[in-house]
Formats: sequence, C-alpha cells, structure tokens
Amino acid sequence: MIFLRRSASLIGMLGIILFFWVSLPDTFMTARNLLNISQQISMLAVIAVTMTVVMVMGDFDLSVGSMASLAGVVAAVMFAAGWPVPAALAAALAVGLAGGLINGVLVSVIGILPFVATLATLTVYSGAAFLVSGGRTIFGRAIPEAFSGFARSGIVLGGGERPLVLPWLTITALAVTLVIWVMLEQTNYGRRLYAIGGNATAARLAGVRVTLLRLTAFAFTGVGAAIAGLMYASRVASANPTQGDGLMLTGIAAVFLGMTLTESGQPRVLATLAGVVTLGVLDNGLTQMAVDSYVRQVLVGLIILGAVSVSALSRRAR
Repeated sequence: MIFLRRSASLIGMLGIILFFWVSLPDTFMTARNLLNISQQISMLAVIAVTMTVVMVMGDFDLSVGSMASLAGVVAAVMFAAGWPVPAALAAALAVGLAGGLINGVLVSVIGILPFVATLATLTVYSGAAFLVSGGRTIFGRAIPEAFSGFARSGIVLGGGERPLVLPWLTITALAVTLVIWVMLEQTNYGRRLYAIGGNATAARLAGVRVTLLRLTAFAFTGVGAAIAGLMYASRVASANPTQGDGLMLTGIAAVFLGMTLTESGQPRVLATLAGVVTLGVLDNGLTQMAVDSYVRQVLVGLIILGAVSVSALSRRAR
C-alpha cells in the first residue's frame, strides 16, 4: 500500500509537469519560465518548509498567512516612518518570532489544541495587521528601493541582451530550506521533534522536553512566516493586511502532498519542497493557459483533499 501511495503521488506530480510541457511546448520548459516559477514559489516554500517543523509533531499553525501579512505591514509602516531598512526588517522578524512564541505558549504550555489556538491567533494577527496599516495598502515612496529592489535582482547567469537571473528570492527560499533540512534531519533537535510526533507521552517519559520543543517549533514557524511576508512585500513593492492570506492553505497543501511521497507518511522537508514545486507548476501552467483563478483554487482544494485521503488510507492499511 505504501509503495502504491508513493508511486501514485510521484506519477501524478510528474504527470502534471508532462501535461504542461506538451500543452505549452514553446514556453513552459524554458529556462526563463523555470526561473520564474522558482521565484513565484519562493514565499510558499519558506512558509511550507517552516510549517513542516510543527507538522512533524502532529501540530498545525493556521496563523502563518495572517502573520506574514502582519510582518509585511510592520516593515512597511517602519519604512514610512523613516526607519532604516535593517531596523525595519528586524522589527518584522521580531513580530514573527513573538507571534510564533504566543502560539507555542497557547499550545504547549496552556494546552489548547493547535487547531483552536492558531485559528484564534489567525484572527488576532489579521486584526493587528489592519490596525497597524490602518486598513490600507502601503506602497510608492514609502517602500525604499533597497527593499523592493531585492526581489527584482539576483545572480546573473550568462550574458546577452536578456541574461537569465537567479532571483534572490529563490536563493533565500533555498537557504531557508537547507537550514530547516539540516535542523530536522541531521540534529538531535529534529529527531526529538519526530519522536514527539510519533508518541508525545513516550517521548516525555524518555526525557524529551516536549513543552520546550513544541514552543521552539512554533517560534521557527513564526519567523518563517515573517520571512515569507517580507519576501512577498519586496516582490510587489507594497504591503497590505491581507496579502499573505493565501499562503496558509497552499502551505498545508504542499506539506500534505509531500507526505504522500515519504515511506513513513511523515512530513519531510525535501518532500514538502516537492509538493511546493508541484503546486507552483500547476499554478504557472494554468495561468499560461488562461484558466480562471477560481478554478485554480478549486483544484488546490481538491489536491489537499486527495492528499489527506491518500495519507489516511495508507495509515489505515498498516
């Protein structure tokens, strides 16, 4: 059953790429479009791989989208007030860290179910984003070129009149992915998180500091949400209190898609990244085919449903 699940998921992901390759032969598999996809999915990749940190324990964080929005508007408001770019970025990251710690306290210390706790903080952080921004989009001269130019630049690959550019956003996403992969797969910290996900009671009896580790895991996810929010604001050279809302749903979808590729059915960073790429390819291909955005939302929802169903069936078959 596990082999069939993994095979079906892999064939499905490769089938999506093949479909668009055949349907859009002149544009889809070009180096320029692939680099474009890498930039488009960079924010989602950061959200998804850092969300993997809490999901390995069997927890959820539904507040990451509103936290990303809050971090973006905090930075923009600081920019508008004349703060230097490094100070504004540090303030936004501090907001993400604080939001993650609040989630961690609610879940690991107070004992509220993650779904309930982060659903509540989703509303809180969203409201805070509206309060900080005054409910408006911050753009124009308020956003310094040093910040917005980051998303428009990168490492130049080759020469010519239109050289290919590896975007800094893509590089940032890869760097975050590498850090989280090392943390989860190569350290005792990551092994303890997986132990909590396997059996929290047994992990506690074995001496694992479950409360502290869950707290720090939510903190990592909060910082990841803030980084994604800053990346998004840089890319669109503006910030508004709702711009990160769609990241939570697609982030969860990416993690669940990745889980169908792993032998254990557990979240893994590289598998999550494969899920992110699949969703990015799907969105890019459908956009090129001029498919309505609402149809794309329906497809993402169906993908989440299918991934969860496959994971549930494989666990039942063990």
